[in-house]
Amino acid sequence: MRYRTIGNGSTSFEVSTLCLGTMWFGTRTDEATAHAILDRFVEAGGTFLDTANNYNAWVGGHGRDSEDVIGRWLADRGTRDQVRLATKVGAAQKDRRLPLQNVEPTNFQGLGARTVLREVATSLRHLGIDHLDVCYGHVDDHDTPVSETVGAFGKLQADGLVGVAGISNVALHRLVEAREEAVRQGVAPYGLVQQQRTYPYPRPDVGRHNWASAEMLDYAGRATADGRAPLTVVAYSPLMQGALTRADKPLWDGFDHPTTHERLRVLREVAAEIGATPNQVVLAWLLGGEVPVIPVVGASSVAQLDELLGAADLDLDPALRARLDAV
Repeated sequence: MRYRTIGNGSTSFEVSTLCLGTMWFGTRTDEATAHAILDRFVEAGGTFLDTANNYNAWVGGHGRDSEDVIGRWLADRGTRDQVRLATKVGAAQKDRRLPLQNVEPTNFQGLGARTVLREVATSLRHLGIDHLDVCYGHVDDHDTPVSETVGAFGKLQADGLVGVAGISNVALHRLVEAREEAVRQGVAPYGLVQQQRTYPYPRPDVGRHNWASAEMLDYAGRATADGRAPLTVVAYSPLMQGALTRADKPLWDGFDHPTTHERLRVLREVAAEIGATPNQVVLAWLLGGEVPVIPVVGASSVAQLDELLGAADLDLDPALRARLDAV
C-alpha cells in the first residue's frame, strides 16, 4: 500500500491511496463478509474507509446500515486508531414516507446548518466514535446559502468533530465559491471533493455536475502551488460497479458511445501486455495521473478486494499511459 497526505490548510493526515467504499455493507453484503473485507483491507495496509448516512435506503436498508456495520467492526476489532473514517451527510431522506431518488423530487435532506450538525452527531453515534476524520456534503444544495453550509462545516472542524470537510457531486464554480467563502469567514475550507471519475469519459452534458472534469483536476492541482489550501480529488465508482469489464452490466448513462468502446479496447490491450487486470489498470491510471486521484473501490468479497489491492503499487510506464491517453 502507498499513502498520501490530505488536509484543509490547518489539519492534515495520511491516508492510503486506495479508499475502501462500503456502500453495500449491511444490505447486499452481509455483515460477516463485510467484516472480512475490512479485515483484509487493513491487513494490506489500507487506512481510508468511505461510507454515508443514507447507505442503503434504496435497496431496503434503513440508511445507516453501512455505518452500523463499520461501527460494530471498530468496536470488535479495536481498530479505530488504524483507520481514517469518512462519511457523508445531506442526501438522506428528508421525508421517510417518500422515496430517495436521483431525479426530482430527490427528497434529500440538504445541507442546512442544523441538518449538517445533527446528522454528523448521529453518524458519530452509529459509528461509535467521537470524531470523523472526513465528512462530505453528499450532494450540493442550491436551496441553502453556501455561506450557511460552509459555516456549519467550519464549526465542525473548529470543534474537532470533523478533521477535514469535503463536498461531493458539485459543479466546479460552486466548489470554488465555497472555498472562497471559507476564506471570507476565516474557517477551514473543503479539503476534498468526491466526484465520479473513471477511464472512459461521459458525453458532454450541461446538467452533469458529478464528474471530476479536467478543469476540476487542474484547479485541485494548482491549489497548493497558488498558495491556497490543498484540495484532493476522490473518485467514486471508478470501475462503474463492474460495467467496464462485465458484459452483463450495461455502461452507465452517458458513457455508451464510440470513444468509450475504443478506450476499453485499448485498456484491455494494455492490461494483457503487462499481466494486470483491466480494473487494476484503471485504478493505476487514476493514481498515477498528473493530478493523482484517490479511487474509492468497492468489493463484495475478499477475492474481489485482493484484485483491486493489486493496483496500489502498479506503476504505468509513460509510454503505456500515453497510449491510454491518446484515445
